[in-house]
Amino acid sequence: MKLFIKIILLNLLLFSSLFSSDFVSELYPFTKSYSFKQKEQTIQKLAQQYSNDEVLHTLFTSLLDGTLYFIKESKKFVVVIKKDTDAYEIIDLMTKKRLKPMSKYLLQRVKTNNKLRSITRSRLADLNLFSKNQDTRLKSAKNILKNLNQDSMVLINKALKSEKDASVIRVLGEAKSILQVNYGTQAEQLVAVQKLGDFLSPQALEALQKLHDTSANQEIKKLAATAIATIQSKKSFYAFVEKAFFGLSLGSILLLAAIGLAITFGVMKVINMAHGEMMMIGAYTTYTLQQILPNMTEYSVILAIPLAFIVSGLIGIILERLVIRHLYGRPLETLLATFGISLILQQLVRSIYSPLNQEVKTPQWMSGAWEINGALSLTYNRLYIIIFALLVFAGILLLLNKTSLGLKVRAVTQNREMAQAMGIRTGLIDALTFGLGSGIAGIAGVALSQLTNVGPNLGQSYIVDSFMVVVFGGVGNLWGTLISALTLGEINKFIEPVAGAVLAKVIILVFIILFIQKRPRGLFPQKGRDAQD
Repeated sequence: MKLFIKIILLNLLLFSSLFSSDFVSELYPFTKSYSFKQKEQTIQKLAQQYSNDEVLHTLFTSLLDGTLYFIKESKKFVVVIKKDTDAYEIIDLMTKKRLKPMSKYLLQRVKTNNKLRSITRSRLADLNLFSKNQDTRLKSAKNILKNLNQDSMVLINKALKSEKDASVIRVLGEAKSILQVNYGTQAEQLVAVQKLGDFLSPQALEALQKLHDTSANQEIKKLAATAIATIQSKKSFYAFVEKAFFGLSLGSILLLAAIGLAITFGVMKVINMAHGEMMMIGAYTTYTLQQILPNMTEYSVILAIPLAFIVSGLIGIILERLVIRHLYGRPLETLLATFGISLILQQLVRSIYSPLNQEVKTPQWMSGAWEINGALSLTYNRLYIIIFALLVFAGILLLLNKTSLGLKVRAVTQNREMAQAMGIRTGLIDALTFGLGSGIAGIAGVALSQLTNVGPNLGQSYIVDSFMVVVFGGVGNLWGTLISALTLGEINKFIEPVAGAVLAKVIILVFIILFIQKRPRGLFPQKGRDAQD
């Protein structure tokens, strides 16, 4: 029995060695500098003979990335994974084992040209269509759909025979229907046109339009027109949904920017012109954290949320204790004082960092888009910001309505003398409330850093919008702030494509001015004795 197993293992070893040897010998044209035609033939041959070999995938990928090298002396092929000044870190192409770093003068890169890269990219897409990974197959199928030609039919039919995943089958089915519309018989075109009405890709619409314009068969033309109308109707609906999503995301950003102001301005009656700078400090906290922890980009945004809250909150408390507490009841002087503080904070940031904008890296899990269909995709960063804004709002609502601190805050803001008589330390509550509003502005800055570059003027872009949201919603009403922010976000996104960005803001400002004339206390005015003050 042992002898039998040894014989089998020996045969496997010999077979593997022979297979490996053949693969390597096929790569010989890659060692020649100018034999691009031979290289093209080699790529086609390798794709046909070794389509199931994972080394082929590594070979094509590294060839496209420009990281495929060979050792000049031994002609051994390696992949460069890191380049230092003199030595390159490399792995063996066949075994993928890391080798000792080698001087760049001992290595030579496999040269390519545009045609060779195009052929390699096409063959790699073919290989990926039969990958074990579902995401890779789906990506490859979408790539084939975007680059269809008549020769693709054989590959698509072959893939459809073995494919089990519904999403991949759907993309391949769409690609097959388009090819049948373009190159099939009239019978195939009739069937394919009916199927294409269910798809939304630009390729499907283009194929149907072309068939409608060129076909002499009236039945086909009629079916094509019906399918085109169906697709255009669906695309209009999804365009509306996408616009509403962007309006919702803008409303969430406005909510994050305004919710802190709703506390400091709406509850404490302090006109804080430095509110935008608290957001700027939160954004710079995120940037600084990424500079300190460059290898933790995936987690830095999450870590930055409590850190930005603490930093902005502490600065807010310091400002309240040093400046603002001396100006309660004097709104114009508070406005001027906080405006001066905002200028000081901006200049401080310019001196510490730079007057130039800084880029904050977006983690991988916030990048990309959720592709629902060919006409609708939602970007992950905006989706997360919508969820984050709603969570922050719910947290603030619970804090103010369900905690001891919230009760004291409401008591102090509604009747300071009575609260003092009840033993509440009003000075401490004022400082904590202002710190809370500033801290929330800080975490709004963290969210904004994922949408735009961080700069000293970041806060100035949102301070006017924040005041508009608070005034429109009703001063001191958090629910009013929520409804107001989402409403203004939606209005802005639906007006902007028609009127332009600047005119859209002007229209909204005029709308709010007219609205305030009718309802001076906003959408949701506060009721009770405090509201009459």
